[in-house]
Parts: sequence; C-alpha cells; structure tokens
Amino acid sequence: MKYISTRGQTVPKTFSQALMAGLADDGGLLLPQNYPQVDAITLHEWRSLSYAELAMQIISLFATDIPKADLQAIINKTYSAEVFGHAEITPLRILHDGICIEALSNGPTLAFKDMAMQLLGNLFEYVLERENRYLNIIGATSGDTGSAAEYALRGKERVNVFMLSPFGKMSDFQRAQMYSLQDSNIFNIAIKGMFDDCQDIVKALQNDHAFKAHYHLSTVNSINWGRIVAQVVYYFKGYFAATNSNEQKVSFCVPSGNFGNVLAGHIARSMGLPVHRLLVATNENDVLNEFFNTGHYRPRDAAHTFVTSSPSMDISKASNFERFVYDLLDHDGEQIQQLWQQVASGQGFDLSHLMDKIQHQYGFAAGKSTHADRMQTIAQVYAEDNQLIDPHTADGVKVARQLREAGEIIICLETAQAAKFAQTIHEAVGNSVKIPRPDNLAGLEDLPQHVTVMDNDPAAVKQFVEAQLGE
Repeated sequence: MKYISTRGQTVPKTFSQALMAGLADDGGLLLPQNYPQVDAITLHEWRSLSYAELAMQIISLFATDIPKADLQAIINKTYSAEVFGHAEITPLRILHDGICIEALSNGPTLAFKDMAMQLLGNLFEYVLERENRYLNIIGATSGDTGSAAEYALRGKERVNVFMLSPFGKMSDFQRAQMYSLQDSNIFNIAIKGMFDDCQDIVKALQNDHAFKAHYHLSTVNSINWGRIVAQVVYYFKGYFAATNSNEQKVSFCVPSGNFGNVLAGHIARSMGLPVHRLLVATNENDVLNEFFNTGHYRPRDAAHTFVTSSPSMDISKASNFERFVYDLLDHDGEQIQQLWQQVASGQGFDLSHLMDKIQHQYGFAAGKSTHADRMQTIAQVYAEDNQLIDPHTADGVKVARQLREAGEIIICLETAQAAKFAQTIHEAVGNSVKIPRPDNLAGLEDLPQHVTVMDNDPAAVKQFVEAQLGE
C-alpha cells in the first residue's frame, strides 16, 4: 500500500513514511492510492471479532510495511480494557426512540480522540525505535485532540509535543487536562485567536520544508493518516453492534469540526461497509452544513468563527475536507491545488453541479444545531433516558432526529463524556445534577497549570520551538 498526496506532487510513501510526514511535501494530505475492498464473506467473518481483532484485520490492510506480529502487538497494547475501561472498547447504547450512541469516550482523556491517538502514540514509538529517530510533534487543538495526543505521547523518550490551542476558548476541564501535565516532553502554547489560526500555524511550519526537516516535525492532527485509519475501525464495530446481518444498512451521524471523524466513515463506506448515509452535524459554525446542502464551500476567517458551547467544533476550515473533495473530483490533484489556492486567498468554491454525486453516490447529508438545540437535547436525553451526553454528542442526536428517515438505523458517534463540559451540562439540566467523572480526574482543575500564551504569529512559534530544543 502506497500513499499519495491530494495535490499530486509528492513521491508515493509507505505507511510509516506517511505516519512520520504528517502533511505532504506539496501541502496536500496523504491518503492511500486506493481503498481496500471488503466483500460479503469477509464482513461475515469480521462480525464476531473483538475490537482488537477487528482493528488488526482493518489496519493491516493499510499498514503493509509493518510486520504483522509487530502490528498485532501494538494493537493489543492499544485496545485493551485497561486503557479504555470497557471490555467492548466502544459499547453501543440505544435511546428510547431507537437512536444508537456508540461510546467512543472511554479512553484516558474521555474523548473520542483517544481511539486514534492511543494507537498513533504506540505507532510513533515503534517506528522511531526501529529507525533510531526522534520526532517533534506540532499540533493544533480545539479542545480534545491536544489532551489525547499529550496523554498518548507523554514521557515517550523520542518524541516532543508542541500543542497549540486557542487562548481562552476551551472548557475549564479541557484546559486543565492539557496544561496540568508536568512531563518534560510536553509544551502547551495558547494562541491569541481561534482554532483555525492554530491550524494555519501548524501548516505554515509543516510547509517550511527546511524547518520541518531540521527539527523532524510531524503532526498528530487528523491530517495525519494514522489518525484516520484508526477511526475507520469503530465504524465497522458500530455497524456490527447495531445490526443482526450484513443485509442491513445503517447511517452514522457525526458531530463534525475538522471532518476527520466523518471522513473515516466515508472510507469505511468506500471499502464496502453497508452504510446508507453519513449525516454531518455542525454547530453554529455551519460551513460544512452549507456545503452538503448546497455544494457551496465558503470557509470563514477566524474573525467570523463563532465561539459556541460545543467548542471542539468551532472550526470553519476543515482540513480533512480536502481528502473527500479529492475523491469527489475523481483524484484530480491539479484541480484540488487550484481550489485550495482559492481557499487560501479567502474565497470558497462552488461544486453544486456535483450535488447528486455528493448525496447519492457518497451518501452525505447534513444538519445544524444551535445552543438552544443542544440545551434542549441534553435536557431531553437526561429526562427520557437518564443519560448525560456532552454538547457535541447532543448536536449529533439533534441532527439525527431531524434528518431520520422511516425505519433508518442511525448510530450517533459520541464525542466526549459530559464531565468535560460541566458548565454547559448544568445549564441544561440544573446545578443539582451530579456529573460523574473518573476518580483519577477528581480535582483536575485545581492542579497547577503550565502554558505559554503567544500572539498569532508562526515566526514566534518557530522561535519557541527552537529555544526549547536548544538549537
């Protein structure tokens, strides 16, 4: 399996090379030359597998340069009850109206990002040891990627992590999870701006090829292919849990910010998983909702991105969207380059002539949720099902109920546990409701926090990285 760039100007890479590179040399995103195909017999064989067994079957189709025994050991180490607190890893629960929620937030940071980041950390460690290399991770987070990456990579000898987050825009819990870490290889940087500004700085440093090569830079954002392939697994697992036979189809409703999560669903569907529709749920930052309903892509700048009560989705330029458009345009790297030059110059683009392909061939639909919607949904799920869901998952449930067709099985992908957003949850259900959190995270917000606040300036971040690395 070789990996190529969405912009067509990068020499094909192995899985390990794609993992280490992060962003492609031409500024595009790496993805496999083709998606492996899964037939009905294979689907039947996979139905009874444990999560780790299923992960091995799927990831080995993509990570073909890692010996199977080594890959098996990495996957077994990653997807265990000890790490994820549940033997099933991603158990499915059903609300009273039949909407399913796949629990993806049982990992160490209580967010779905752990599902991929725990694997990524172990893969990094393996490849760096094998090649006697060192790596400096530069990442951006709107709330959950940062802590998931830091918890996956903390204390690892061959890796440093420089994580950018938007200053003052995350929940108290999210900030505490990241900034309270004391490990010497973790560096938190709060940028005066929005997530999109952080993401732009990461791309600027990745696109400075001399700087990237000298400091051995890579990324853990969902622009890293290793993140995406790990997420493909739980689409298959959720499908098997929600169905009795492979004759059935399901739809997935996915709260979307950077588009990596639902992109994994698109890949699973392209591989042959019987998916009816992929429902994209946005918050007030509804650029993707507009695209999937009209074909117009009009990303906003940071000044016009809303700060909302589902902050991990406060994103108006979804990096992974480029991978989907590459498929949509039949792998035309030149056209992708032109479209993203328009995006970089502050324009969008119009693919409304492809709406039939978007909605029918690829099965996409979308809806939007507002603060009032998520408050109502959180309160309703608590009253009717005695469950507390986080605001992002509430956006998913709201859109699933809005778009549901008669007889349609919909699985909502859980974003995080309610404990990460206590203030918003209490606003919805009242302050008297106790929000559970694991014992090891009690008093998290009271721990000392360490973070460097910086202006929105790539040059300043470069200087910080240089200073910390002593060169």
